[in-house]
Amino acid sequence: MRKRSIKNIRVNQEVLRTISEILRNDIKDPRIDEFTSVIAVEVAPDLKTCKVYLSVLGDEVAREKTLEGVNSAEGYIRKKLASELNLRNTPKLTFFVDTSIEYGVEMSRKIDEVNKHDAGKSTDNEAE
Repeated sequence: MRKRSIKNIRVNQEVLRTISEILRNDIKDPRIDEFTSVIAVEVAPDLKTCKVYLSVLGDEVAREKTLEGVNSAEGYIRKKLASELNLRNTPKLTFFVDTSIEYGVEMSRKIDEVNKHDAGKSTDNEAE
């Protein structure tokens, strides 16, 4: 199975959906922030490994605790994944915190500030 084949894309979607449900419904670890969502997964074509990208709404401490919590629950998540999906191999899960959403929000805020500043300058120039 190639990395961008239709089968691999379907496997990625099913793994993403299943891990999201497991985190939302089955994991009771208090370290895992309640505003944690699975952004993307990348299952290797041989189904041996899977990279799971998480987004955590919160500060750096919340991200670290959430990553610690999901890493400690990796075996349980993998077991539930194996029972939910009928795959030849159940991939080993590696979790990463994805901060791209927060980065995008911060950049958008900065662009808005620059636009407001420029709008104020143009109003001042027109008054002269």
